[in-house]
Amino acid sequence: MASVQATSGDVGGTGRRPRVRNPELHRAAILAAARAVFGEVGYANGTIREIARRAGVTHGLIFRHFASKEELFVTALLARREEQSYSGTVADLPEWIARRYVDNIETDGPSDPFIALIRSASDTGVAKELLNAMRREPTLSVLGALDVSDLPKRADLLGALLTGVTFNRYILADGELAAMSARELIAYLTTAIHTILFGPLHAASDCS
Repeated sequence: MASVQATSGDVGGTGRRPRVRNPELHRAAILAAARAVFGEVGYANGTIREIARRAGVTHGLIFRHFASKEELFVTALLARREEQSYSGTVADLPEWIARRYVDNIETDGPSDPFIALIRSASDTGVAKELLNAMRREPTLSVLGALDVSDLPKRADLLGALLTGVTFNRYILADGELAAMSARELIAYLTTAIHTILFGPLHAASDCS
């Protein structure tokens, strides 16, 4: 009996290769292309057509995986971080957050969610969607294990700190934060994050 090799050669002498159906492979290619495109030109200028071209898929296939450009944007930027989780102690959490932030942003560059958040600020709806998704990602969702009554406020303060550091170090790229080594930045951030998460924070009315 002749063997059938459906993965190579022509099918029926037509000169065409068989179409490969691999949804997970397609999704991964789309996300990788989206991170690259959005990182290079931002959300507003990144087009589905260009993402499809780089991913080697059709325009329509992208919308079979993602309901909108906004959903693709948010998913692409946060996809890699979903693989990271925390398994240490509460005491070590500030350093883990600081190191994770610095390592990720130094590696991802323009496609990092914090940089993308700042660059998409002119599109308020998209920026809010990305910010809300970032609040749900492991860095902040892991804070749910902390026994702190005002945790939502502290979590937002943490997000504001990291967004501010991103703007100064990676967007403006000027000043003391920009001049620090990654190791120095992690050390300073660890102290600041520890204060935000565990320090005695009071509203003005509480201090009278």
